[in-house]
Amino acid sequence: VLVLETWDLQCERNGREHRTAEMGCQQLVVRRGQPFTITLRFSGRAYEEGVDKLAFNVETGPCPVETSGTRSHFAVTDFPEESGWSAVIQQQDGDSLSVSLCSPPSARIGRYSLMLEMSTGYQGASCHIGDFVLLFNAWHPEDTVFLRDEDERCEYVLSQQGLIYQGTRDYITSTPWNFGQFEEDILSICLKLLDTNPKFLRDQDQDCSRRNDPVYIGRVVSAMVNCNDEDRGVLAGRWDNHYEDGMSPMAWIGSVDILKRWKKFGCQPVKYGQCWVFAAVACTVMRCLGVPSRVVTNYNSAHDTNGNLVIDRYLSELGVEDRRSRDMIWNFHCWVESWMARPDLADGYDGWQALDPTPQEKSEGVFCCGPAPVRAIREGDLQLKYDIPFVFAEVNADVVYWVVQRDGSQKKSIHSSVVGKNISTKSVGKDSREDITHTYKYPEGSEKEREVFAKAEHETRSLREEDEGLHLKIKLTEGANNGCDFDVLAVINNNADVERVCRLMLCARTAGYNGTVGPQCGMKDLLNVTLAPHEDKCVPLRVLYEKYRESLTQDNLIKVVALLTEYQTGDVIVAVRDVYIQNPEIKIRILGEPMQNRKLVAEISLVNPLAEPLSNGLFVVEGTGLTDGQQIKELEEPVEPQAEVKVRLDFVPHQAGLRKLMVDFESDKLTGVKGYRNVIIAPQPK
Repeated sequence: VLVLETWDLQCERNGREHRTAEMGCQQLVVRRGQPFTITLRFSGRAYEEGVDKLAFNVETGPCPVETSGTRSHFAVTDFPEESGWSAVIQQQDGDSLSVSLCSPPSARIGRYSLMLEMSTGYQGASCHIGDFVLLFNAWHPEDTVFLRDEDERCEYVLSQQGLIYQGTRDYITSTPWNFGQFEEDILSICLKLLDTNPKFLRDQDQDCSRRNDPVYIGRVVSAMVNCNDEDRGVLAGRWDNHYEDGMSPMAWIGSVDILKRWKKFGCQPVKYGQCWVFAAVACTVMRCLGVPSRVVTNYNSAHDTNGNLVIDRYLSELGVEDRRSRDMIWNFHCWVESWMARPDLADGYDGWQALDPTPQEKSEGVFCCGPAPVRAIREGDLQLKYDIPFVFAEVNADVVYWVVQRDGSQKKSIHSSVVGKNISTKSVGKDSREDITHTYKYPEGSEKEREVFAKAEHETRSLREEDEGLHLKIKLTEGANNGCDFDVLAVINNNADVERVCRLMLCARTAGYNGTVGPQCGMKDLLNVTLAPHEDKCVPLRVLYEKYRESLTQDNLIKVVALLTEYQTGDVIVAVRDVYIQNPEIKIRILGEPMQNRKLVAEISLVNPLAEPLSNGLFVVEGTGLTDGQQIKELEEPVEPQAEVKVRLDFVPHQAGLRKLMVDFESDKLTGVKGYRNVIIAPQPK
């Protein structure tokens, strides 16, 4: 009888060939549909073809069965099997045998155990030779997540760092993010997330059987990243600016810390997330499992709770928002797009799918959203799976401002369309913004847009009937910096041949990115604004730091509303502008020659722009391949007004190539300040 002495799963070589080497060589991680090689060494005598029979058994999940695709038994043959698992002898060298194993490109993903069965004549033996993890394969033309372009595969599957867009549509900012999908323990945490989901707990066989389908996996991940179903999800959401019993959503700079906390504390939800945190964690999990994914940001994103594609906002005559509607306009909203085929739908809906893990509305009884084909959103095919009406509204709803008069009557204002602007994601292979609005909607006012709205039973925007004569918009004179006063301008044009007499109300309030507003921090009420025919007027409003400093939220936003009422007709024109208050810049200098496994020093500095000292200051630094986890540097002294604080951190980069060093600064009065620096690490000389 053949006796197996040792075996080698060749983790390092297989990892290189399957592009999983950065997950480390402690375990074998391979992609489906692609062969991987193992070596068997026998003692006593060598393997003899025709005399000895070898077969393998692979199993995944707690109750593996062949009919569910979670167990497979296959003999060593001369040719690879196309439709199922296969094993082929590659070479024999004395008593050592190289065998090439391959899964079908439709195999279930997850952790597998591998058994070898040996038989000679009537005698046989079997041996467990290890575990391996199988992932989706964007490189295999028959995998449902196949992506043709190599640069895109590198960005959307392999890149562990990126940028997420925030701010406002008029002032788009980017924040660095450490996705870290190949960092130590992250793969096992992602697999644990799949095994914690309620569908698995309800029917383990069926759940594992469906893990060959990225549509199913995407839906599970979308539900499990939030904890609103009491499903032991990863993140708790909070939007009220009270984060003392957890981490402020603005303080995170990566997913690794969040996922590790979730595991460490027994799958208790991590406090706290907001939309970009939910989206970034879901992006990490999907990339880790092998599905090409990216975080996208939609500016002026509608949250339409009653499905009528109209967002009604109510303002008093003083421009104060009256909360009568659960419908909201978020300054921006982030979700994930994942690339996959949709064999469950008619042709034409493969490609990017929107997945939104932020808990907003229930879908089939669970807080999740998607996958919704982006093409179906653009075409207005609202009946397809999943959740297309909700995402369609996020990018297409109308906003109607009603001005509530003193007697309680409501007057519909004139206001130009605002929803679904500058939909953004990081460009492939570079740190610039790619605008993908055209993938979600046809150009506004185009014939195609009218056709889509007719199909979606969405009336073409009534809001385009702008007043012939009067126009109103809000402009910012220059950047608004934290700690400084700044001016906004109401710009009024009278394009008519007659004089107009109006009342102008200007009101500034601190705001959250999800549309909530705080106390007033600037106000002007002019009862008699006279505009000669074809006259333009600029009315400034000065917003003072001493007025906004106490109530500015960590989103750093001030919402300015202008109401122009014409006395003769009673018509009201509304203009709204969100002003982003800019944080100071974090400067990062790299001292020394960046080389793999050699100490590097980063010098990090920041100037306190406020008129008061910053206490409890700390810098948090992390970067995949650069730092080992997070480094935290607490400041011993307060940072005085206008003073510069400088710290040095040393670290040993353990991976070569282009990396991002990310920095977050926190203090009592200035929070969520971000910076990053690209560093090219030279490989260690051989």
